[in-house]
Amino acid sequence: MNGSRPRYQAIEEWLTEQCKSLPPGSLLPSEPELALQFSVSRMTARQAVQNLAKSGLVERRQGAGTFVAPPLLHRREGVLLSFTEDMRRRGMKSSSRLLTGEVVISPEDAIALGLQPSSWVVRLERVRFADEMPLAIERVFLPGEFSAVLDYDLEHGSLHDALRDMGRQISHAHGYVTARLATSAEAEILGLTTPAPLLVESRTIYDTVERPVERTETCYVASRWVIDTGTYALGSMETTASSAG
Repeated sequence: MNGSRPRYQAIEEWLTEQCKSLPPGSLLPSEPELALQFSVSRMTARQAVQNLAKSGLVERRQGAGTFVAPPLLHRREGVLLSFTEDMRRRGMKSSSRLLTGEVVISPEDAIALGLQPSSWVVRLERVRFADEMPLAIERVFLPGEFSAVLDYDLEHGSLHDALRDMGRQISHAHGYVTARLATSAEAEILGLTTPAPLLVESRTIYDTVERPVERTETCYVASRWVIDTGTYALGSMETTASSAG
């Protein structure tokens, strides 16, 4: 202690300065190194690192260490972009690792796609990367008529581009976002130290004539994303509607 000031705060301040001066992805001292440098216990050093991880300044990667976190990715509400297009607009290189690509029977997903429960559907599971950093795990179900997408390069190309090649134009989506902790398997795939929060977006995507094309669950690393929202006061909406009339 320095007076009544907890020692972990001194470590937090020092690490914060390091994050400001070092480029994203830089390796920071380990907890044992911090404990030795500041003459504290490893538990105290761990508390400081955990606090900064919660605030999004650092990333703890399982088996690798603690790194300066990249800037948060802001995502606008109400804009439908594929992951590939979204990353391209940010000036980042997108890629994927295909975990599963198969044709299966999944009654719940078939019904959500407007099909009979016994219908075949295409199941895809991919890890999505931006500049080689894992950002999300994406699980997709498509009507069985799109089984030819399995012949496309889904690790370097866009699924939506493949669907357009097959004659479907993406129009809009309905969905919602929830939060949960990553499973141990998900944390390992995404290089996270547990417990690790995920933002989970579930949505159904439609084409221009209201046919369901895709049912998707995307598990985003919560510490790397911010969802920007816009709202209006009720009075403002009424005024706008009156002016438009």
